[in-house]
Amino acid sequence: MLLPSTVLQSDEFAILAAFVAINTVMFAALAVAKILPKVHPTDWFRGRNRRAATRSIHPDERL
Repeated sequence: MLLPSTVLQSDEFAILAAFVAINTVMFAALAVAKILPKVHPTDWFRGRNRRAATRSIHPDERL
């Protein structure tokens, strides 16, 4: 063992272990959120087209 059992059973080590666990869960959640596509709540109410005007080089054509 690298550390004696008295260090592993101390309150300070338990606090440090809890901090590391919470930090790991937070970074994992951020990584998963970064991988997932963005959610646009306005799409649920207005439909898929979020642009008011077409930005095509042919403005008369509608999709």
